Amino acid sequence: MAPMLWLLIALPLAGAVVLLLAGRRADSWGHLVGCATVLVSFGYGVWLFAGLLPRAAPERVLHETLGTWVKVASLKVDFGLQLDALSVCFVLLITGVGALIHLYSIGYMRDDPARRRFFGYLNLFVAAMLLLILADNYLGLYFGWEGVGLASYLLIGFWSHKPAAATAAKKAFIVNRVGDVGLALALALMFVHFGTISYAGVFAKAPTAPRDTLTLIGLMLLLAACGKSAQVPLQSWLGDAMEGPTPVSALIHAATMVTAGVYLIVRSGAVFDAAPAARTAVLLVGAVTLLFGAIIGCAKDDIKKALAASTMSQIGYMVLAAGLGPAGYSVAILHLLTHGFFKAGLFLGAGSVMHGMNDETDMRRYGGLRTAMPITFATFGMGYLAIIGVPPLAGFFSKDAIIEVAYATGGLGGVVLGTVTLLGAGITAFYMTRVMVMTFFGAPRWRPGTRPHESPGVMTAPMIVLACGSLGAGAVLAIGDTLADWLRPVTNPADSPEPHLGWPGWVLTVMILTVVALGVAIGYHRYARRPVKTIASEWVSTAAVAARRDLFGDSLNEAAFMRPGRRLSRMLVNVERRRIDGAVEGVARLIGAGSTHARRLQTGFARSYALTLFVGTTGLLAGLFVAGLS
Repeated sequence: MAPMLWLLIALPLAGAVVLLLAGRRADSWGHLVGCATVLVSFGYGVWLFAGLLPRAAPERVLHETLGTWVKVASLKVDFGLQLDALSVCFVLLITGVGALIHLYSIGYMRDDPARRRFFGYLNLFVAAMLLLILADNYLGLYFGWEGVGLASYLLIGFWSHKPAAATAAKKAFIVNRVGDVGLALALALMFVHFGTISYAGVFAKAPTAPRDTLTLIGLMLLLAACGKSAQVPLQSWLGDAMEGPTPVSALIHAATMVTAGVYLIVRSGAVFDAAPAARTAVLLVGAVTLLFGAIIGCAKDDIKKALAASTMSQIGYMVLAAGLGPAGYSVAILHLLTHGFFKAGLFLGAGSVMHGMNDETDMRRYGGLRTAMPITFATFGMGYLAIIGVPPLAGFFSKDAIIEVAYATGGLGGVVLGTVTLLGAGITAFYMTRVMVMTFFGAPRWRPGTRPHESPGVMTAPMIVLACGSLGAGAVLAIGDTLADWLRPVTNPADSPEPHLGWPGWVLTVMILTVVALGVAIGYHRYARRPVKTIASEWVSTAAVAARRDLFGDSLNEAAFMRPGRRLSRMLVNVERRRIDGAVEGVARLIGAGSTHARRLQTGFARSYALTLFVGTTGLLAGLFVAGLS
């Protein structure tokens, strides 16, 4: 029996079509359809996963060809889908966490008049992401890649009546287009040099391809990953994307979109393994973004933007791990999966706080919410402990694994990378303690008339499930190298030797926990032992200006790209107007002037034409006579 992988995509896509075309008649039941399609898709994904489990490692692949998509000259691309050890992990994450976010949205968007359309966009988002990770070639991935970009634009700008939301959606769309150019160029280079854009064809030819070609392809793929996963230098859109409804933030940051870049790098491991320079670039991008996002998170007062900066940093961990090659691919995916649980839980917890605080997002106006919102406090606290890496929660296993692999690479590079990841862990503990303390502890700083209350069960139930995942996912996936063994046919098919620490692992664990404890202690002392000021001008210090302005990321983009681009555009417009248009218009004026003068010969008088004929004939005869005499 054929696997019918297309059903995974077709279910949420059908939901999107129904909800977006049914109109107002679906307002009363549209949200139920939206949830049901993703839940059924998750159930089908679990069934397919169960079918892969008993197979031998090399045979854990399901492939389906739906037809020929492109057939032009020597290029033939089938519309094919592939479910293997890597893609099934993403299927379960996208549909599982995505289903919980859909259920949460029933309560969060209950009073929104466009709730049906919102669920249609959510279904479209899930369908596009599933196509991205299930495609068996780069063209199919590119199609899903663009679908994710479209869905994110629609969801970030869902409340487009707010100028900030409309601007944020446009910014996300434009910044991602820059990365998409990289993916398009990578596909073109693959076709030119390999004659194919299928995974199997590209990966088979990569080891023997010219190094320069592979490096260029790898850099273009990295550019694409930077756009989708909000990595430096294409990170500026992520914080602004918080203008969308909070379930959108959870979906983007935990289960879709920002994980796409990590998937692209790990899936293209054969290319990066054969191009050391491109892999080094991946390492640098991950290391820089890891610290970049963590520093920004220390200064944000908007709870969603603080979590957004955290996502940027955590994805940086994954990209850095992926840049370490076969030894890092599995730990990158491990952190991606555990991050899906605790980051979704944190964002849904932030949405629950906003729901109980009249949509207030400024943490300086929170405080003392642990008693008013006990379930939110408990579930958010579980996510907090997981992300900072407290044992035995999920982040302890995944983030520590990345730090260990970074140190184990050896040499000066290993020391630098390990120190960066260790420092990032300490900063993460600091800014997440800041979020936790400012939100749930201390004296209430609520605005007058605010009466915090716990969210309804339809919102708290998904939060509880995600909290359980934050508690146990790391142990289930990491103990005994369960996930690493599962992914080995994809991430390390040649069984490359894995690096090992030159010193006992428990020493590193003690180091990490000490740094984390130090970050927690500093955060607690700074924000729990001192009053939190509610006036921005009193709160901002000179040292925090850069972090509050996203380390001048937007200013840098404006100075390096926007203003020079605008000047270049104006120069080209002037060249077109004065040179190109001037030349064309000059020819037109010349022809017009000639026509004006030639028109004078057409008088309309017979005597003029007769005189012209006489003069011409006389001249012709005179010429013939002279020629005869000579």
